Amino acid sequence: MAKKPHEHHDRPHRHHYDAEMLSVEEARERILSYFQRLPVEAVPVVESLGQVLAEDVVATFDIPPLANSAMDGYAVLSSDTKGATEASPVELPVTGVVPAGQLPDHALEPGTAIRIMTGAPVPENADAVVPFEDTDELERRASGGLAELIKIHLETEPYDNVRGAGEDVESGETVLRAGQVLRAGEIGVIASLGHQSVNVVRRPVVAIVSTGDELLQPGQPHESGKIYNSNAYSIAAMVSHYGGVPKIMGIARDTIESLEGALEEAMDADLVVTSAGVSKGDYDVVKDVLSSKGEIALWSVRMRPAKPLAFGVLERPDGTKVPHLGLPGNPVSAMVAFEQFGRSAIRLMMGKPNVAKPSVEAVMDDPIRNHDGRRVYARVHVYRDESGGYRAKSTGNQSSGVLSSMAQANGLAICPDDIGMIDVGEIAKVELLDWPDDIF
Repeated sequence: MAKKPHEHHDRPHRHHYDAEMLSVEEARERILSYFQRLPVEAVPVVESLGQVLAEDVVATFDIPPLANSAMDGYAVLSSDTKGATEASPVELPVTGVVPAGQLPDHALEPGTAIRIMTGAPVPENADAVVPFEDTDELERRASGGLAELIKIHLETEPYDNVRGAGEDVESGETVLRAGQVLRAGEIGVIASLGHQSVNVVRRPVVAIVSTGDELLQPGQPHESGKIYNSNAYSIAAMVSHYGGVPKIMGIARDTIESLEGALEEAMDADLVVTSAGVSKGDYDVVKDVLSSKGEIALWSVRMRPAKPLAFGVLERPDGTKVPHLGLPGNPVSAMVAFEQFGRSAIRLMMGKPNVAKPSVEAVMDDPIRNHDGRRVYARVHVYRDESGGYRAKSTGNQSSGVLSSMAQANGLAICPDDIGMIDVGEIAKVELLDWPDDIF
């Protein structure tokens, strides 16, 4: 039987914290203190998905502007259909047609019907629409075209299949509030009000600089002893996923000149992200250059992977500053660190609240071992069992250099700092990399 969350065995003993290490929350709080919401910009409505609305949207007209038909059918006076059934239909003369996008050319006379299409304005005096399927429309059409008479098979009530003017939106109504994140529905509403552009909080531009003599760009011939620059691409994809605009700056070699040149080109961004060069044993050139360009702090964070982290500010030629996040070089470490810190920074710059990733509690198919008192983020695949509950299976080798295990994961299962192991059958909190409707 699975245990309740965090009811884990005492094996091994609970770890004591390293006082020199920051918790994930402490590191995140320090980082976010350097960021603020970005300015407002006007963008085409179709490009605003995921951005934060910067001002209220107020309707200047009714939607729909006129009462209109919700069905293809016949506009009638509901009292004229009283008693109508399929066995005893009411027959009405048809006096006209109202296509969608056109206004009626005459009012409905009592005792008559007007053929009408979905969305077309309802003629004056009509108070209901009878759908085609509740008339003999289809039989008449099959026998040679539209008729001057139509049989009604259904008694209607006032306003049946009629959308009232302003039923969706009334003129003067505040339809959307500043601060809302624009999804497909909000974008549709803005377009329905005739707006071609919308004022939103600007997307942050994130410059990504990879460092190392050992790196090759994808597309270059493979060389023995070299590795391809995967970090820039995984981080760029995460920036896009969270709403930012990635700007891959290329590879800075392990020389002062190369790294300085790459950073100078990156300074017009809202955030500079570097990968590698932040561990104690890394080349001092990375730390020296970053320090010379501004301020840098090297931290140890109580997490695995991604223990080493750098953060600071780089000074532009005009004296303004840009925040800098230095990620570890190992590909999984870089991704996990960006999930925990880069995502929150992007959200803050976009004007979004700093909410946690969606998470579930899942029964573990494999153990998570915590050897050194750091919060463990284990790569797992979350799925539903036959009962509909969540389970999580390790995606394999948890080394920070095994990127394929990240590709197979849809979540990060967390073993807290002070727990030695979460065993098979026990429950772990899993931060989802993909949304719950992707889990099956």
